[in-house]
Amino acid sequence: MKRAVIVICDSLRRDLITPKAAPFLAELGRRSAQFTEHRSVFPSTTRTSAASIATGCRPARHGLLGNTMAIDEGDGLTCLSVGAPDFRDRLRRATGRTLHAPTMAERVARAGGIAIAFSNVSPGAAYFLDPDGYGWVYNAAGSFGPGQRPLPAAEGLAVAKGEAGDTTVTERFCAEVLCDRAPSLAMLWLSEPDYTGHHAPLGSPEHRRAIAAADANVRRVAETVARLDPGGDEILFVVGSDHGMETVAETIDLEALLIDAGLKRAVGSSDVVVAPNGTAALIYFTEPAGARVGEIARFLAGVDWVDRVFTGNELAAAGLPTESPARIAITMKADGRANPHGVSGYSHIIRDSSGEKDITGFGQHGGLGAHEQSPFLFVGGGGFASGIFRQPTSLIDIAPTVLRHLGLAANGLDGRPLPPANQH
Repeated sequence: MKRAVIVICDSLRRDLITPKAAPFLAELGRRSAQFTEHRSVFPSTTRTSAASIATGCRPARHGLLGNTMAIDEGDGLTCLSVGAPDFRDRLRRATGRTLHAPTMAERVARAGGIAIAFSNVSPGAAYFLDPDGYGWVYNAAGSFGPGQRPLPAAEGLAVAKGEAGDTTVTERFCAEVLCDRAPSLAMLWLSEPDYTGHHAPLGSPEHRRAIAAADANVRRVAETVARLDPGGDEILFVVGSDHGMETVAETIDLEALLIDAGLKRAVGSSDVVVAPNGTAALIYFTEPAGARVGEIARFLAGVDWVDRVFTGNELAAAGLPTESPARIAITMKADGRANPHGVSGYSHIIRDSSGEKDITGFGQHGGLGAHEQSPFLFVGGGGFASGIFRQPTSLIDIAPTVLRHLGLAANGLDGRPLPPANQH
């Protein structure tokens, strides 16, 4: 089996890759296949994106519907953070499974190969790269080997999010994973610039340093790959991001508005549950076929901070299931204003009661805003020629591209292998 290496720079939108801000990535884009119409999925959240990259499927098929989701653990629908270390196990207990589609790690393992993921983002985003333990997943909240065997703390990733943690993880990934263990599939998920983008204005000196840190870590991986495969025939090298970011304009307390309008019983009630996902939200119903769905959809269509309301078959068009308790999805209205640091794109967000302090003026994502839906994607090696390719592509196209390179079946995926690949 050949090899594939995937590096994700969380939240790095492609217009911020410039020779000044990210010199190595700018150079790498020039000598790679660069897909300039690349898009995320909806919701454009890290945990949903991780599942879509891992499976090659949209949320409707793999079932992970956001950074937060409502599930019924026996006492009615409750909104939970997908990022929590125990969410994977709670989802399995409540529904009998984790993802509804096989991951690349599962396909690789069934063919006798090895998959290893190093992820410095939330445990949920890390674990849903391989939620059923077919390979190795490393994260600061806990690391696991095949069969979800917990690894000793000394073998795990005792790092924090941010530049220093990312650098430590990258150096270990290059030395231990790429050089020593040489798995069929190796994935590295960096926390920057997402971590800083959520805590500082986009384009600020802090955010620019985070982009530079991600740039330096991609360079480390690229140089290692080049040493291991000078001809570029054996290792497919995929570098990209999962989504972009918009600047937060205002926070909307959707749950409170629904209660005030008589459309939800009370705070925390299970009749109607709002799952906030940054600049998007999903709304779950205890009675999915009830009249309340239409009432809330009409209410949301009448407010000026919602861009689109998805119900019924519109959910399928957005890549979401139509038969789940989540019967409404919304994406917030975005605009092209520039923030004080010259970075364009503002959007409102939905209040998350479990979230941090007010993040007005900082970065957020989740919806269908132009800048949230502008991740970057560079592909090299494995027969890919350098050049600009403008055909629409998506996160779901990464898995079939990797599986094709590894010589594995890619049946049951929503995505398609990325063109063009030269045949050797």
